[in-house]
Amino acid sequence: MMDNTANPAPLGLCAFGMTTILLSLHNAGFTGVSSPIVAMALLYGGVAQSVVGVMEWKKKNTFGMLTFGSFGIFWITFAAILMLPALSLAKAPSPVELAAFLAVWGIFALGLFICTLKMHRLLQVTLAFVVILVALLVTAHLTGNPLILTLSGISGLIAGGLALYMGMGQTINEIFGSRVLPV
Repeated sequence: MMDNTANPAPLGLCAFGMTTILLSLHNAGFTGVSSPIVAMALLYGGVAQSVVGVMEWKKKNTFGMLTFGSFGIFWITFAAILMLPALSLAKAPSPVELAAFLAVWGIFALGLFICTLKMHRLLQVTLAFVVILVALLVTAHLTGNPLILTLSGISGLIAGGLALYMGMGQTINEIFGSRVLPV
């Protein structure tokens, strides 16, 4: 049987990219944490990527399923971390607790980066920036150093921008039927 369904990866890449950019604008010091960040994390970063993870599973793409499914749940969890204290359902995490949460995701991102060593260079660079982003976030939460948090925001803007570029590039190339953008 021939699989002629759409490629779900552009949706996952755009959801990851745009959500990461939005949160990174906060980490870089340009915006506060407000409803656009929470809503984007919960719905586009979270729900959309989780759906893409299932779609990638259906296409027998283990890397895509693991990456998008896991990051989808990451974003839902991140939104919950912000929402639960605001709803008085749990206390806000301490810096050490948040650093531990992020460190586990950093180990996960490192594993994904290792997988990309057998994939295309743009994906390698994107995952490398995700690993750098998480390492800087962990360090920022453990030290309280605002400069490190700003640097994490900059690395997140790069990682998010690269993911968005890949997602849009794949879609543009498919629509035009040729390689318009190198992805």
